[in-house]
Amino acid sequence: MTATPLPGVPGELRCEAVAGQPGVRGTGIRTIVLALCTAIALVGAACGSDDQSSAPETLRIAAIPDQEPERLARTYGLVSDYLSEALDLPVEYVPVTDYPAAVNLFRTGDLDLVWYGAVTGVQARLETPGATVIAQRDIDAEFRSVFIANTDASIEPFDSVEDLTALEGTRFTFGSESSTSSRMMPQFFLGEAGVELEAFDGEVGFAGSHDAVLALVESGSFETGTLAEAVWLSRLEEGAFDSTQVELLFTTPPYGNYHWLLHPDAPDRFGEDVEKRVRSALLALSADDPDEAEILELFEAGAFIESDASFYDTTEQIGRELGVITD
Repeated sequence: MTATPLPGVPGELRCEAVAGQPGVRGTGIRTIVLALCTAIALVGAACGSDDQSSAPETLRIAAIPDQEPERLARTYGLVSDYLSEALDLPVEYVPVTDYPAAVNLFRTGDLDLVWYGAVTGVQARLETPGATVIAQRDIDAEFRSVFIANTDASIEPFDSVEDLTALEGTRFTFGSESSTSSRMMPQFFLGEAGVELEAFDGEVGFAGSHDAVLALVESGSFETGTLAEAVWLSRLEEGAFDSTQVELLFTTPPYGNYHWLLHPDAPDRFGEDVEKRVRSALLALSADDPDEAEILELFEAGAFIESDASFYDTTEQIGRELGVITD
């Protein structure tokens, strides 16, 4: 039996046509023909699905949850849209629950590009050898933390690290335990002043984020606390808290902080030039473009600049001394 192909007709209709041709008689034979044609159609569908696998993979970005979730979603949603257009790739923002999750999901390959603080960036590179520092903000080259107090604590502002002794005996809170600017560096400067954590009233708190530190000090739940200067200035300008209830006590000396980190498997998934392309896209963000200016404003930055792993050697050294960074 020879079946004449019917060009342009879907497979299932061709099968029915063949089964109905003269010489194809009997329910059993028609059933066999239809079964064979169905099998061929299924093979064809499977081959068609292979074509879908050639679609570009999605670049998954994330950030340590150092601010309110709504602000993070807005910021990294805009970053995703910008990078997707600049790289001609699908880009997806993946929220993470806490700082360790940002490190762990990067290690397992579930995240490709992550915005880390100095501490978490070092931790991520130690757990994921070959990860590449892509860029930092202009403000990250000389980042600062601030110490704040509820006005009812009646502590006068000061301008010397040695005067951090004024915080002794207060109820004090850091941000996240893994934060560079609201835990590790503030603890380092406290140590420089000879202030041990046992000198505070009760156990120190770990609020979880910069915004949470502000809220807890404003409410009086903690009398004193510490957070990133950039967040303090941003929220002060926005009127995000009652400035009559919270007072700036001290701004620390500068240190290095945040940066973007690219997973070592990224070149295999997105092309050998992906590092260069991502870096170029971030460095190209300009305040002269309204959409890009919004991204920079949300990052409290004027621009992104180049950086490399050696910039965070001091961070690693201090982190090891304080037990924040371990092998």
